[in-house]
Amino acid sequence: MASQMQNKVCVITGGAGSIGAASAKLLQDEGAKVMLIDLHEAALQKAAADIGGEVVWCAADVTQSDQVKNAIAAAVKRFGKIDVLFSNAGNFGTVAPIADYPEDVFDSVLAVHVRGAFLCAKHAVPQMNDGGSIIITSSVAGVTGDPGVYGYITAKHAQVGLMRVLAKELAGRNIRVNTVHPGPVDNSFQLGVEQKLGALIGRDGTQFFNEIIPLHRHVRPEEVARSVLFLASDASSFTTGCLLMVDGGMSI
Repeated sequence: MASQMQNKVCVITGGAGSIGAASAKLLQDEGAKVMLIDLHEAALQKAAADIGGEVVWCAADVTQSDQVKNAIAAAVKRFGKIDVLFSNAGNFGTVAPIADYPEDVFDSVLAVHVRGAFLCAKHAVPQMNDGGSIIITSSVAGVTGDPGVYGYITAKHAQVGLMRVLAKELAGRNIRVNTVHPGPVDNSFQLGVEQKLGALIGRDGTQFFNEIIPLHRHVRPEEVARSVLFLASDASSFTTGCLLMVDGGMSI
């Protein structure tokens, strides 16, 4: 039986993080050729070593157009035209009342999530094969709201709008575009979120989330990766413009 992603070229931003690395591992196991993109070389080297195989990497800041363009060009030079763009880079910012929320933090969060996803698509789409897939990591925060999370929640909603525009534009090339919406993830990124939230609400943030998730636990990066594989592969051949919730029912 042929692997689902045999010889498909996949580019993953935020590739050194838990979701990016887990997705890279699964895609590679299914036959894909994978390039990781992230900010720091040391983190990328570690992620590539942990994943094993022939995964390659390129350090780049997704908010900088020239760096994104160069990273995409490096992927194409190494592997050929792109089949899957997984736009997964993210940062959280902070939690604060509207009057106190730092403007520079708000701008930074939108830059990474929204400008970053825009620039990745801008430079990758001309280098993509028809019939490919673009996946953007949004969040359960992309369909809900919580006090004080101004940068992150606004950015995650904005990514859905970007996805919908791309899905309409690229349908003629049979390039599918979808967002994946994890709930709280069992990783260090989420722990930092929960520590900030806990300080604001006066209780343990991790326990708070587990109580409001119907499945009563955080999602594992490997579970998000399986949803990414679905959207990347021909298993989702008629799925575009979709918000795929991987949140344990949190958004119900």
